[in-house]
Amino acid sequence: MGFTSTLPLYSHTKIRPSKQSLRFKPLASDSGGRLVPYTTSFGTWRCYSRSKRLTVKAAYGAEGGARRRIYRQSQAEQPTSSAPVKQVASFVVPAGVFVAATFVLWKVVEKLLMPKPSRSSSVENKSPSQGLKWSFAPGTNLLSGFAAKIDRQSKQTLNEFAKELRAFSSVDMSGRNFGDEGLFFLAESLGYNKIVEEVSFAANGITAAGIKALDGVLQANIVLKTLNLSGNPIGDEGVKCLCDILVNNASIQKLQLNSVDLGDEGAKAIAELLKKNSTLRVLELNNNMIDYSGFTSLAGAFLENNTVRNLHLNGNYGGALGANALAKGLEGNKSLRELHLHGNSIGDEGVRSLLLGLSSHKGKITLLDLGNNSITAKGAFHVAEYIKKSKSLLWVNLYMNDIGDEGADKIADALKQNRAITTIDLGGNNIHAKGVSVIAEALKDNTIITNLELGYNPIGPDGAKALSEVLKFHGNVKTLKLGWCQIGPKGAEFIADMLRYNNTISMLDLRANGLKDEGAACLARSLKVVNEALTSLDLGFNEIRDDGAFAIAQALKANADVTVTSLNLASNFLTKFGQSALTDARDHVYEMSEREVNIFF
Repeated sequence: MGFTSTLPLYSHTKIRPSKQSLRFKPLASDSGGRLVPYTTSFGTWRCYSRSKRLTVKAAYGAEGGARRRIYRQSQAEQPTSSAPVKQVASFVVPAGVFVAATFVLWKVVEKLLMPKPSRSSSVENKSPSQGLKWSFAPGTNLLSGFAAKIDRQSKQTLNEFAKELRAFSSVDMSGRNFGDEGLFFLAESLGYNKIVEEVSFAANGITAAGIKALDGVLQANIVLKTLNLSGNPIGDEGVKCLCDILVNNASIQKLQLNSVDLGDEGAKAIAELLKKNSTLRVLELNNNMIDYSGFTSLAGAFLENNTVRNLHLNGNYGGALGANALAKGLEGNKSLRELHLHGNSIGDEGVRSLLLGLSSHKGKITLLDLGNNSITAKGAFHVAEYIKKSKSLLWVNLYMNDIGDEGADKIADALKQNRAITTIDLGGNNIHAKGVSVIAEALKDNTIITNLELGYNPIGPDGAKALSEVLKFHGNVKTLKLGWCQIGPKGAEFIADMLRYNNTISMLDLRANGLKDEGAACLARSLKVVNEALTSLDLGFNEIRDDGAFAIAQALKANADVTVTSLNLASNFLTKFGQSALTDARDHVYEMSEREVNIFF
């Protein structure tokens, strides 16, 4: 039995099987059971048709093979059309051209915008010891991307530095960051130099390797007197190298090695130098890491050295043991004049040992700095005893200790007997009104003390009153510092009254006392009175507002003979109106008397 089927087909059939497999099955018409291959699709078949249709006649049964042949023939007889290919090509070709053009354009833009990789110059490939990569301006470093250009500029600048060394007697090259290489470049300008006497290479990144540049140079130089290498991390190795060089130097009198990472080994090398060198007068070793062992080495050197006059050991780690060792070394010394031991935590016991040694010192100590050393009233007793005996001491610093009122009483008693000290610093010692009162009494008959520092002590208004009552008609104090003393507006009133009569104080520091407008007005009234002594007045950090500024401005205008040349009102609460009033007053004073008043807001 047959049937007629109409199948919609393409004029050109296009079939896309995703996957195919080959299988075998027996044909029904083949009695021999012969296997024939056929194809089964695993994917989807896609057929595209136009308007034409193909009619295929097929029959069941034994005519199956003929039916398939007729279908294949009909497929083969259809003319192959190129229309779909042209359609695809018409879309693909322009898209491809657009993609290609975009890619080429992107590459061109990329080459234009992206920086070209810099060629490695000979300067960049050199090691630090070979290249010249120091800066040519204070506080700057070189940029490696411009190494060749900067190399030329740095050479030019170093040549200018070298010219300075050959032209001026005092040259400051601190903070130029030229490093070891720069020092090697400049060192030859010091050899046989007969002009420069002082040179500072401080804070230039010089290490122990750079110190070798001075070898042979400092031995040949007979004019250089001051060498400053502070702030360079030369360490113990660099100090050892420098000491070996200076053994044969006969000109340098001042050597500054502050903050150079110097430890006990470096101090030992310096001690050996002091035993042989006879020209050094000032030795600065502040803010290093010298401990008890280093202090002991230096003490041994001072038993033999009789040329060093000033020894600076501030900010080290001597402690009580270091002070004790130093005292023994100073007993037989005749040359030392100034001893700076600020910030060594020597304590009361260390002070006792040190001052016993200084009492046996055969020289004349003129300056003693014991600030910030954890000294209490007990230690103040030993300081007072030394002050009573000393006839050469001119300057005493006990700043930032804790002697209190009891210690102040001992110091005041010593000052009554001493007639040599001109400057005494008792700031930050927890002294109250009671302690200031006894110090004021000591000033009553003392005309030698000219500089008195009492800042950072809570003396309050009562302390200000006690001090003012004495200084109104007595003493010879020229510089009085009372900053951070909590005197308030009431204390300012006592100070202002004292200024009406005092004719010695030229510099007055009243910072951070909470004076406010009331205190400023009190001081302004005193400024209207003729005072031929006061030249500098510091009122910073006092919560003064415009009203206080107006009062001071009026006082400056009213007094045609005002002698104040410096007025500090910084860190107060002044607006543009108060500032304008003070500026007008300054201009008025200049127009009337041609005197300049520097006012700081």
